Amino acid sequence: MNKEDKHNEQCEHEHGCVGCTLEHELKVHAPFTLIGTFSGALLMVGVLMLNLSHDTSHNLFMVFHPLHVFFSAMTTSAVYYLHNKKCSMIKLVVVGYIGSIGIATLSDCIIPFIGEKMLHMPNPGLHLGFIHLWWLVNPLALAGIFVARFFPTTKFPHLIHVLISTWASLFHVTMAMGTSVSIGTFMLIMLFLFIAVWIPCCTSDIIFPLLFIKEKQQGKEHSEHKDNEE
Repeated sequence: MNKEDKHNEQCEHEHGCVGCTLEHELKVHAPFTLIGTFSGALLMVGVLMLNLSHDTSHNLFMVFHPLHVFFSAMTTSAVYYLHNKKCSMIKLVVVGYIGSIGIATLSDCIIPFIGEKMLHMPNPGLHLGFIHLWWLVNPLALAGIFVARFFPTTKFPHLIHVLISTWASLFHVTMAMGTSVSIGTFMLIMLFLFIAVWIPCCTSDIIFPLLFIKEKQQGKEHSEHKDNEE
């Protein structure tokens, strides 16, 4: 049994140690976020050297954004299910869908669009996957949830999630920028990329599902406290 499984077993025995779980999950997944950001910087250099066209960036975004939603749904649902194995399938779907579609849209579309506008890029645009690619993005979110229900794991999907999220956010930005950027603009793009990936991905994969565990804990503690008073 690996350390993650031992920790999850211990948390389950202690009726969901949310504070410990949150600290543990953030610590375990932090290196993946750094890897994702570094890969984004390398990829950005490659985009500039190859001078990718708007259409190429658009096509790549249409590949990586749906994949991001799938792995986001898989990781969010797995974290929630591993710490609340008695949850209903309906609640798992609700948590997994909102956590993946909502956060992936923020990460891949909204934050990059804000960056594009602030940096005055020539072709800024807001591309909402769950609307523009509804026939692909929404089914992939549901698929990720069902995979997590029967094969729950968090480490590997989170690493893939962070990498793909980085690439999706990056190609949203490269659709908007011109053929060249200054060093200052490059650094600001990396800053927006870090914000777009780290905060939403950690929120989606870790904080968001654990909020529901916390509510469950608080309800149980309130009930036990009431029983003791009686």
